[in-house]
Amino acid sequence: QVQLVESGGGLAQAGDSLRLSCAASGRTFSNYAMGWFRQAPGKAREFVAAMSRSGGTTYHADSVKGRFTISRDNAKNMVYLQMNSLKPEDTAVYYCAAREGFSLSQAWSSYAYWGQGTQVTVSS
Repeated sequence: QVQLVESGGGLAQAGDSLRLSCAASGRTFSNYAMGWFRQAPGKAREFVAAMSRSGGTTYHADSVKGRFTISRDNAKNMVYLQMNSLKPEDTAVYYCAAREGFSLSQAWSSYAYWGQGTQVTVSS
């Protein structure tokens, strides 16, 4: 198993940038493909971005392409979500997730391990 802890959320204004961090422990981090999801009040969990085990392959949801970037540092057991040009629509609780395997996935059900979430609030 792996434990995930997100940090870096907070209050921002439209156009600002934030970087979310996810610290992993408990098992070799490089064994897991990683993903970021978000959930706004009253809405379903939404895929944001995913990255393969090696970090060589990434995928970003259309809603965040060109603004958000997922990255990972396996040596530090960390995964990041750099969020630029934030919009009020980005307001949500952001979750880091891990799944065993090489390939990336945008399906939340394929991720077995989840962090507790970090709140991102973007005002207009």
